[in-house]
Amino acid sequence: MKILILGSTGMLGHQLLSRLSAHFETWGTLRQAEPRLAALPNVNPARLIAGVDAQDFPSVMQAVATVRPTVVINCVGLIKQRESGQSVLPALELNARFPHLLADLCQASGARLIHISTDCVFTGARGNYTESDPTDAADVYGKTKALGEVTHAPHALTLRTSLIGRELTQRRSLVEWFLGSQASVKGFQRAIFSGFPTDAIADILQEVVLPRPELHGLYHLAAPPISKHALLLLLREAYAHPIEIIPDDAVHIDRSLDGTRFQQATGFQSPDWPSLVQQMAQVPIHYTEGIN
Repeated sequence: MKILILGSTGMLGHQLLSRLSAHFETWGTLRQAEPRLAALPNVNPARLIAGVDAQDFPSVMQAVATVRPTVVINCVGLIKQRESGQSVLPALELNARFPHLLADLCQASGARLIHISTDCVFTGARGNYTESDPTDAADVYGKTKALGEVTHAPHALTLRTSLIGRELTQRRSLVEWFLGSQASVKGFQRAIFSGFPTDAIADILQEVVLPRPELHGLYHLAAPPISKHALLLLLREAYAHPIEIIPDDAVHIDRSLDGTRFQQATGFQSPDWPSLVQQMAQVPIHYTEGIN
């Protein structure tokens, strides 16, 4: 199997590149050369293609023509934490239009597409969302991510999930914020999510999704729901970062997803959160902040 990862420097992309390279011929695209990516465990620097930009679709077409992949994994997108993630035109281009262009390209190339979507297509007013629930995001990011979901093509799989993990080139994520905090932090007890660490997503793709080429359409990939407060307590222990976590009820949001349909289709059972966080903390990648 030959895999092409689009957006390989991102929080999910670099983990996919490193972990899947241990099992498959795995290629990654990036906009400009990044030495830290080439130095990741298992990565073959000769399989990194620089100069690929999702806003320059011919560069994506050239990468697909060069690699001739069996599977394309799309990790490209404007994230909510970036200011540009709420700008209408860039978000429409990358989050909404690009996945459908890519789906057509994959179909023409005989490749399977795995597209990563987000729980932010929902407002979080209710929680325990199923695939049949109508999306109701009110912001640009959530609306454009919903538009970008490829749900009715036999060669394409869209996985809705949420991510936590370390970042290779940025410091915007929850984990990076927590590890960079030296004073006390607030832990929101009523902010609920059901995503996965990025290394766990890579393992699920390798062990569960890639061996099932018939799996297509829209699925929720969900761990047991957990509050941000409980998650921070686990991070504090796993990373030996002993700062005070103050319980806070000010934020009330529940974007937890119901993963029953994926479990029924694959037999997948999620590990518990202590196991997920411990595995994440043991990922053998050196991050620049000095906390591994």
